[in-house]
Amino acid sequence: MANIICFFTSTKENLKKSIVFLKFIKKAIVNLSVDVGNTRVKAAVFEEDKLIELFVFDTKRLLSKVKEILKKYTIANGILSSVALISEFELQKLHEIVSFTVVSYQTKVPFTNTYATPLTLGVDRIALIVAAKKEFPQKNVLVIDAGTCLTFDFIDKEATYLGGAISPGLKMRYASLHQFTAKLPSLEVQTPIDFIGNSTNESIHVGVVNGLLSEIEGVISRYEKKFLDLTVVLTGGDANFLSKQLKSSIFANQNFLLYGLNEILIFNKSK
Repeated sequence: MANIICFFTSTKENLKKSIVFLKFIKKAIVNLSVDVGNTRVKAAVFEEDKLIELFVFDTKRLLSKVKEILKKYTIANGILSSVALISEFELQKLHEIVSFTVVSYQTKVPFTNTYATPLTLGVDRIALIVAAKKEFPQKNVLVIDAGTCLTFDFIDKEATYLGGAISPGLKMRYASLHQFTAKLPSLEVQTPIDFIGNSTNESIHVGVVNGLLSEIEGVISRYEKKFLDLTVVLTGGDANFLSKQLKSSIFANQNFLLYGLNEILIFNKSK
């Protein structure tokens, strides 16, 4: 509930000032979605299904940043998904300051899961599928998450999750060439000048970036042949970089996972 202060005043001017002050101190009652990734944390404040504010920060700042957000907003409920390890101490402290739902394979979700090993299904992938069902109901949807890993997840128009694929992400591909060879350099991500690399550095850019793009296009093509009216969503840290170079028609949304977490929270609180 909003913080309320009552003022008794005998003049209209003071009453106006009091109303302005009340509006200033009023904090919206909102939900907090937190996604702890391999390299960083993304958090978002939602008012119902509308994203109000986005925060991106280092994993080491998880506890302190959540406390900062709580100073600005009145959080009704929180939800957290993590593909990285979070200490029991941090989890306990988070639960002490706000009521958090921690997503797991046991969390109730609004889709049928036919994955053969649900215990090993990443919570990030679960959230993405929930977002797909919410945003594109009764559609065949392929969600591509271009982050540390490149993941493909598919939900059909009957809201049944069939599975997908996992392969190395963009930066992981660059890093592996350097780490597993004696002489290949460590490079930052860069759009290739041409499809033929005329130097070692340019050949790496061509091989990594164009190879990843070809993989994505190839996977999309195979799904399109089997599933009619396919909707493709591209998300993750490298979504903007890749979306500009893909030929397929896609919906790009870097915060798709956060929307999925918020929907999981709403779904479970309504039960």
